[in-house]
Amino acid sequence: MTIFFGPEEWDGPLSLFDMMDVSDPDVLACLDNYHVRLIAPAQMEDEEIMKLQSSLREVMLFIKYSKDRENLSRVLLTNEKRFRELERRAADVTPAITNSGIKYDESEEVVDVCQAIREMRRESEQDGELKKAREAAGKLYEMGLDTEKIAQAVGYAMETVKEWIGLDR
Repeated sequence: MTIFFGPEEWDGPLSLFDMMDVSDPDVLACLDNYHVRLIAPAQMEDEEIMKLQSSLREVMLFIKYSKDRENLSRVLLTNEKRFRELERRAADVTPAITNSGIKYDESEEVVDVCQAIREMRRESEQDGELKKAREAAGKLYEMGLDTEKIAQAVGYAMETVKEWIGLDR
């Protein structure tokens, strides 16, 4: 049995014969064609994943939709209770596999993945706002505005703006 922990569809061989570059029927007659029993979230219906009886269910759902923000939000909302109380071991696997950047207190036995994702999105939005403010400060400086007015315009301290535009050296 193979569990494929990727959000993409499995594109590897599914049998011993698929792995070999042999077409001679005499050789193939001497071999058993072992088949891979594959569990791959991208190729499973949600109903199939929901039949899993452990936290592997939530891990597989998260992996399946990790690159589809809209459907991931839907899955998290639909299964909110399960994702609010995810075993830490399962929570450890999820960001490692999906590179999602989810952060949580590793001393906890149960992780609220929904809250962790909300915090991650909030940080991402803040990073985006900071980047926009830095870009605006640079453009305003190029236009000849003094640093005090730039600081007022972007809503950051004058020392911060000076650092951004390289005047703190």
